[in-house]
Amino acid sequence: MLIQRAPEFRWSQISPKEVYVNRRRFFAAATGGLLLSAVDVCAQKLEGVKKGFVTPGEKINPKEDSTTYNNFYEYGTGKGDPVRNAGKLKTRPWTVSVEGLCAKPKKFDIDSLMKVSALEERVYRMRCVEAWSVVVPWIGYSLSELLKAVEPAAKAKYVAFETAYDGTMLRSNQAGIEFPYREGLRMDEAMHPLTLLTFGMYGETLPNQNGAPVRMIIPWKYGFKGIKSIVKIKLVENEPPCTWKVMNGREYGFYSNVNPEVDHPRWSQANERRLGEFFKRKTLMFNGYGDQVASLYAGMDLKKFY
Repeated sequence: MLIQRAPEFRWSQISPKEVYVNRRRFFAAATGGLLLSAVDVCAQKLEGVKKGFVTPGEKINPKEDSTTYNNFYEYGTGKGDPVRNAGKLKTRPWTVSVEGLCAKPKKFDIDSLMKVSALEERVYRMRCVEAWSVVVPWIGYSLSELLKAVEPAAKAKYVAFETAYDGTMLRSNQAGIEFPYREGLRMDEAMHPLTLLTFGMYGETLPNQNGAPVRMIIPWKYGFKGIKSIVKIKLVENEPPCTWKVMNGREYGFYSNVNPEVDHPRWSQANERRLGEFFKRKTLMFNGYGDQVASLYAGMDLKKFY
């Protein structure tokens, strides 16, 4: 099924007790150990990472929570599909083209892209439309550092992103959405220091199922804005097409800021369940990052521009 249809999620749909008590044992039994190698083998340790922003008052989820319960439709529409299937993706060699309205467009190989700025670890919440959340120590640097390096033109008002698409992935008719996956940010959002060009998590490079080798994390927005396995970043003048908005604009707007006052048409966004927890908690405006980002939307009707 493409998107969960029920107005409320049952606990069993978020994280069954046997999974969060011993997620490693659960998946090993289900897959004969193959899934564990997908979790553990793909990532490599990242050295020399500085400590960065830490969301206050948050406990980091175990690595298994964040690497076995994922959205990555190219490798399956179920939450457990990406960890089983994404090992097929080859992340070396890998290039990312940064192009469009800029003075110094460039095609980066992944290793040179990682060296544009110093890597740092940032502990961010991640909130998904399906009413679940997770706290992860992501590793990367502010996207603004890369954008400044290519010198955006004055006409560049937006940044468009595109995911890799190859023969290891599902076809669009199998996944129910158009590929390659596309996303976008307004330029001031892209330049905000919290917007993270992300290469790792938990001290290691990104596992394939989490968007290796490079993805976006925008912590005040719903998770689908954090496009995975990026191959193209383009600076443009007009609002770029975004996959979920194109597919279903009534439910998935361009901004997709976490806003508990704007319900998804088929369920409430007022509460969320943290992976590994039984009880729900109230959803925070801008996912709790309002002090840092609310000024970006001053004067905007956030129920209209959702």
